[in-house]
Amino acid sequence: MKKIVFILTAAILTIACNNLNNNEYLLSGIANGVENGKKVYIEIQTNNGQKSIDTGVIENGKFELKGKVIDKDLGFLRIENEKFSIPFILENGTINFTIFIDSIQNNKIGGTLNNDKFQEFNDKSLVIVKKRNNYEKNNLARMNAAKKNNDTATVNMLIKEHGSFQNEMNNISKNFIKENPNAFLSLLLLENLLMRQYLTTNEIMAFFESLSLELKQSKKGKEIKENLIGLSDISVGKQAPNFSATSPDGKSISLKESLGKVTIIDFWASWCGPCRKENPSVVALYNEFHAQGLNIIGVSLDKDATKWKEAIVKDKLTWSHVSNLKFWDEPIAKQYNVQSIPATFILDAKGNIVAKDLRGDALKVKVKELLGVK
Repeated sequence: MKKIVFILTAAILTIACNNLNNNEYLLSGIANGVENGKKVYIEIQTNNGQKSIDTGVIENGKFELKGKVIDKDLGFLRIENEKFSIPFILENGTINFTIFIDSIQNNKIGGTLNNDKFQEFNDKSLVIVKKRNNYEKNNLARMNAAKKNNDTATVNMLIKEHGSFQNEMNNISKNFIKENPNAFLSLLLLENLLMRQYLTTNEIMAFFESLSLELKQSKKGKEIKENLIGLSDISVGKQAPNFSATSPDGKSISLKESLGKVTIIDFWASWCGPCRKENPSVVALYNEFHAQGLNIIGVSLDKDATKWKEAIVKDKLTWSHVSNLKFWDEPIAKQYNVQSIPATFILDAKGNIVAKDLRGDALKVKVKELLGVK
């Protein structure tokens, strides 16, 4: 569950002419297939989740929302009772939307420089998303058969081929940042690359320094600079910082005492849907390899002790767990610069970070490699 989420399918509409003050925005939209009377919301991301800052009503398939904006930010346009939301750059000016409720990949945004640039990026990335979806569809049966037959070579090959689409997406992001040093989206893409540790800290810093002074001195720019400084201590190849916190039964547990031949630090929470969805895979991995030296220590970003403990029992998470029950203010998460969950750090026997944020088959392959299991 990310603090900041990218949805890659929004788009452009014609610029409308409206008299706005320098600190005002006007969202003007056409909502195809949406019944009259439904509410439309502007939301922004906060440490406590997405927060609505403005509300309007759709009438005759159209809507308008007008308000003031202090700093540029990633905004989300959401329609009442719909599961999707449309990301855009909340900034001064008229921002236009065309929404297709039955074909959200055709949704369009535009009207301001940053939202036009956002759409430009979305158009390019959507091509890759379609290719990836076709690949998954065409190779699903092959992957299932390889898993069933324990055909590791085929599984690894398919994982590698699938990873090429993410590499294409990463290259689009890097090229966009290079070509658009003044676009607010460049900051958001850089933050995404930073969170996923696709590039080294030095590479990220070089991209950051190439951005305009206005972006670097913005609120988001200062946040990224601060995170870059913090990441220098938790890069792959570095010693994992030690920590200790309270377990569900009130005992103090440290990372140092939890180390095995291979150790996974698993940042999660009971309220995190993607974390809970991933848990069965992690449980199966732990049950298969714990006897051979795999240890896990879970660090929860919960704030409700009862829900935390209930989730541990329900998901059958039999490894060590700690939490300070401080939600996104969890000190260990801040220590490891965790910006989204689930997040994982894979450590070798000496406690060195050897990989981050691996999932499913990719995680299993890495664990077997580190344990020397064929």
